[in-house]
Parts: sequence; structure tokens; C-alpha cells
Amino acid sequence: MATSKEIRSRIGSVQNTKKITRTMELVSTAKAKKAVDKVVASRPYADKIRELIGSLAAQGEVADHPLLRKHSHIRRALVVIVTANRGLCGGYNANVLRTGIALIEEYKKQNVEVVVHLIGKKAISFFNYQKIPYAASFTHIDDKMGFGDAQKFAEDYMEKFALEAVDKIDVIYTKYFSAANQKPVTETILPVEINESEKGHKSQPFLFEPDPQAILQSLLPKAICQNFYQALLDANASEQIARRIAMKNATDAASDMIKALTLQYNRVRQAKITQEIAEIVGGAAAIQ
Repeated sequence: MATSKEIRSRIGSVQNTKKITRTMELVSTAKAKKAVDKVVASRPYADKIRELIGSLAAQGEVADHPLLRKHSHIRRALVVIVTANRGLCGGYNANVLRTGIALIEEYKKQNVEVVVHLIGKKAISFFNYQKIPYAASFTHIDDKMGFGDAQKFAEDYMEKFALEAVDKIDVIYTKYFSAANQKPVTETILPVEINESEKGHKSQPFLFEPDPQAILQSLLPKAICQNFYQALLDANASEQIARRIAMKNATDAASDMIKALTLQYNRVRQAKITQEIAEIVGGAAAIQ
């Protein structure tokens, strides 16, 4: 059985750890609030720009735009996996990586050449450890990134797609649905996919000035940049929420451990006092 001194030392260590996890929880809570505000603020713009593209794409003469055109046979696919630079966020990174590996394996079964781009130190560490090849890696995307960072990625990917260096570009990230719901998803950013609901304005008598082709030519790059930026915003918000939850769980676990150790310490101390009393009583009885 541990001595009272050893138990006191453990209680002190756990209390110090609890202070750290509690501080990290508070920091993550503040960062999560800012990140979620950005996600919520940017979604109306993203939704409206998709709606406009749907209306434009419904026009027969623009439906064959290069960035909208699906290749009949996918020979080469680019997979972008977005993770965090840091850990201590529960299963956030593991879930995204699991989804990414599953997609890569699925492409390989279809004899599709896969080009992998990694965003985040955790993805890089995982692929290096597993000895899985990748074409490029980036570590500068964090909670301070802006639209310009996403724009650089999107412009590079649009160029690759336009030159037919790749036939499809997928982004795997954790999408923010609500404070209690974030899930890893796979979204195709190129070719631009138009849902039937987004084509619902086809029958309405819209007049476009200048012509639909010119508008789409200008609007599509903006939409692709916004889609990628939205993915990075969602990923950051999900990361901060996951870290807040992980740190809260760690803080709660530390509190439970402190209670258990305090109870153990009191029992050891009580046993020691009882033993000392028994020894005193026994000694007094022996003298008499």
C-alpha cells in the first residue's frame, strides 16, 4: 500500500495536470467560439454562390464549362486530407485519417492513380510512420489562416484540373454541423458538382447580363475558392470543439482521480492513527 507521503505527491501531480487541462479547455472554448462564428458567417455567401452557379449551369450553353465537366474515365485523382497541427483533440485526427485511407484504398481498387496532399502535421506524421507516399504537405494552415491561404490552394488545384493533370479533386475534412455534431466528410471540389436542387431555377425566366458564359467564367473560380475556404473553416472549428471536449473530459477525470486519491489518503491516515492509538493503549496496559 502506498504511504501517505506518496499519495500526497500524486494528488499534487494530478492537481497540476488539472490546472493545465482546465486552462487548455478555456482557451479552446474561446477559439471554438471565434471559429464557429466564422463558419456561420461564411455559409450564406457559399450557399448563394452555389445557387447562382446552379442557375447558370442550367443554361444549356454553359453546362459544358471545363470546371463543370466530369471526365468519363478517372485516371488520376488528387486527395487532400485536412488534419490539425497539434494533438490533444480526441479522435479528431484519427477519424479524418481513417476516412482518407479508406478513399485512397477505394481508388486503388478502381485502378485510379492517387496523388495525396496533406494539410496538418498530424497527417504528415501518420503517413511518414505508415510509409505511405504523398506528393505535397503543408503545415501553415491553423486558426489564424485567412481566405488568401485557401485561394492559393484553390488556384493551384484549378490549374491542375484545367491542364488535365488530375481528373478529380477530393477534400477530406471534418465538417461542422453543430456544437454537438462534427463528422469527417469527403467533398469533391473539382469538377464542380451541381445538385438538382441548385438547378431548380432553370424554369424561371432569369435574364443574365452579361451573358451566362461570361458570368460563370468569373463566378466559378470564386466558388471553388470559397468551397475550399469553407472546408478549412469547418475543419478548424471542429478541431477546436474536439480539443475543448477532450480537455473537459481530462479535467473531469482529474477531478475524479483527486477525489479517489483523497479518500485513499484519508484511509491510510486513519489506519495509521488507529495503529498509533492501539500501540499507546497496548503500552499503557503493559506498564500496568
